[in-house]
Amino acid sequence: MSLRVTVLLLIIAGPVFGDDSPVRVAVFQGTGVGPSCEKLIAALTAAAGQFEISRLTAEEIRSGKLADVDVLIHPGGSGSKQGNALGEQGRLAVREYVNQGGGYLGVCGGAYLATNDYSWSLNLVDAKVVDKRHWARGNGTVTLHLSSEGSKFLRHDKREMAIHYAQGPLLARREWDDRDVPNYDSLAIYATEIAKNGAPRGVMARTSAVVRCEFGDGRVFCFSPHPELTDGLHHLIPLSVQWLARKTSPAEDR
Repeated sequence: MSLRVTVLLLIIAGPVFGDDSPVRVAVFQGTGVGPSCEKLIAALTAAAGQFEISRLTAEEIRSGKLADVDVLIHPGGSGSKQGNALGEQGRLAVREYVNQGGGYLGVCGGAYLATNDYSWSLNLVDAKVVDKRHWARGNGTVTLHLSSEGSKFLRHDKREMAIHYAQGPLLARREWDDRDVPNYDSLAIYATEIAKNGAPRGVMARTSAVVRCEFGDGRVFCFSPHPELTDGLHHLIPLSVQWLARKTSPAEDR
């Protein structure tokens, strides 16, 4: 077979499922990143050989270093501090990176950052944050109710899942549609709630906890709670990164 025919076949067929090259993952490093970041990196490191992990500062993102990675992770901590550290230029760089095919994983603070609800947001997911006033509603174990799609994707044979919560965003759909930002698929909602520090009861339950969407040619995945801080759920971090990098099976790649 000629080289020309081989190249044409590869173009038509697209990426080959089962490509075992490691996913190039960059974890944001800078103001607003909390200690849970180390657990997140450990969850990826445990999947030996599947990921090449680096850290990127806001300045490196602004200077174009995202071109060298497949997936960017903004970990737990302060979404506002991470967003302000990026600055307008850095936020635009992340948005364009995802639009052109990159993957974005936001966990807790990184999920706040992904929304289009703040001046420092990345505007990657059309989601409002419910009850912003009581964002510091407390930490603890909560129960999620998984959708049928969520149960399958997260490889959890039950529809309920216990997970650690640390003041992540309560996500909900808007009454109006932002045409420039994609709607999300909700894989899990909160079935129980934490309502400390003056937070009202009856608000957290039924808001979205795990969401994903396509953004341009790229993908976005957000966890409001912390799988990396929950025994038995560490694998959800590499699983979501694989989806973002389009390394999952055809059945899961939806």
